Amino acid sequence: MECRNLELTLNSANDLREVRRFFKMKVYAKVYIGGNKTMEKRTPVDKHGQTNPAWNYTMNYAIGESWVEHHGTMLVIKLYCKRKLGDRYIGEVHRSLKELYDYAYPIGGSAVVRFPVQLGSIASQGQLCFSYRFGDKVSIEKLTLAESIASFLLTGSGGTT
Repeated sequence: MECRNLELTLNSANDLREVRRFFKMKVYAKVYIGGNKTMEKRTPVDKHGQTNPAWNYTMNYAIGESWVEHHGTMLVIKLYCKRKLGDRYIGEVHRSLKELYDYAYPIGGSAVVRFPVQLGSIASQGQLCFSYRFGDKVSIEKLTLAESIASFLLTGSGGTT
């Protein structure tokens, strides 16, 4: 099976929609690839930036080469405000992995991008800035892949700071 490493760093967001009236916004992001909940990763909560959070948080994914070759596999980044009575949804960014790869490939496989935050199908307020880098294509055996995924799930490894 052919796959690539995707290194994704959520840098910051700016001018986000204010979802709290009386207390500070404490913003974090959840990242999904291909709608797969088992691949969900989260940033730490930014407690100081409010509507302009900064994380500079890096996440690594092993993704199948077929995900990069077709427009159907989406990178979804959802932003939330942490609250004691339940977190409040701020908005999200959707991008096809193929679109990201096609943009970065001519410039060395990595890029820093900024996209508007959406609220459903309409544009919300604010932008999300992230950087990403696609690794080289490698072939791995299915057994090795299964073992690495099982190890990842058992250890609960996530991102790095």
